[in-house]
Amino acid sequence: MKVIILAAGYATRLYPLTLTQPKPLLPVAGKPMVEHVLDNLMPMDGLDRVYVVTNAKFAGHFQQWSDHYRATKSKLEFTIVNDGSTDDTNKLGAIGDIHYVLQTQNVQDDLIVVAGDNLFSEKLTDFGRVCRARNTPVLALYDVGNLEQIKKYNSVSVDAAGQITFFEEKPKHPTSTLTGIALYYYPKHTLPLIQQYMAEGNNPDQPGRLVQWLYPRTPVYTWRVPGTWFDIGSKETLAEANEIFARK
Repeated sequence: MKVIILAAGYATRLYPLTLTQPKPLLPVAGKPMVEHVLDNLMPMDGLDRVYVVTNAKFAGHFQQWSDHYRATKSKLEFTIVNDGSTDDTNKLGAIGDIHYVLQTQNVQDDLIVVAGDNLFSEKLTDFGRVCRARNTPVLALYDVGNLEQIKKYNSVSVDAAGQITFFEEKPKHPTSTLTGIALYYYPKHTLPLIQQYMAEGNNPDQPGRLVQWLYPRTPVYTWRVPGTWFDIGSKETLAEANEIFARK
């Protein structure tokens, strides 16, 4: 099984912290946030290679980091993929980056996709178990507990079996506090659908848009994230994550 870590953004809302350092390499409780992501993924069975897709500005930063991480903490193979973008005006978008990795690295394996700035307080072992059992796309869900906050993310409805019955990006009138987060599983047999999504000229940004397009075409199931989840999008959430993870 392969992992794609999405790390090609420029995080302008975090300037000046991210002027010379990519957001996933900013420290949280003493270590880069991407290491928190990896530490929670590592217990899964069958992982063998991690693709970190980033941009021309920060590819060297991630190469240096991954060389050190692999030498000291992990035997996983790492590939740093430079998508060629230089700023927000020519970025490929999250789905565009997934597609770029699939095409340029000839990925033909079950795939986990995770954002490099999504922090989890608990191990993701059970996510891997559920994905293998389903053998269909799986979206991680988190209950933000606030309908107003949902408007910044997406709104998801599921049936009794956990299959998505409704998905809407940036809903104006959400009815559920469940939101899909940037942790996805795509089994090998569904990868051509990602290529189809891009070939049709759909929006290449916001990875949830792929789920919104996908669930009417093939069953997409869900998994509830345990513990606490952080989407590090501002200095305030970064400070809050630092405080909570430092206590751990």
